[in-house]
Amino acid sequence: MTWQFSPDRPIYLQLQEQIKLMIVSGRHPPGGKMPAVRDLAENAAVNPNTVQRALTELEREGLLHSQRTSGRYVTEDKTVIEKTKSELASEIVEAFLKKMEAIGYSVKETADIIAGEAEVSSNGNT
Repeated sequence: MTWQFSPDRPIYLQLQEQIKLMIVSGRHPPGGKMPAVRDLAENAAVNPNTVQRALTELEREGLLHSQRTSGRYVTEDKTVIEKTKSELASEIVEAFLKKMEAIGYSVKETADIIAGEAEVSSNGNT
């Protein structure tokens, strides 16, 4: 897996977001065991304490849970995962609409552009 970090935000937040994306996309399925903190830290080339902080936050959000002596697991509660996925989608849409507004498009104009792109994609033209 390739980790990408931006220097403008704390690494633990970026780890948290990237792991969250892996969970909602199914890369880490419900009930699946997460890699060990040290393995994640080595893979991401970050301090294990940074990974620990990100995973603790994901536990607090209910996406992960710990089982004493056996590690962390993704929640089996699919409603928690779907709720998180929906929240992420809303954040992405909101950020996109703000960017479109910044370059001069209204929400309706943006929707028309998207509808046009969807029509082109459905006709097999990319």
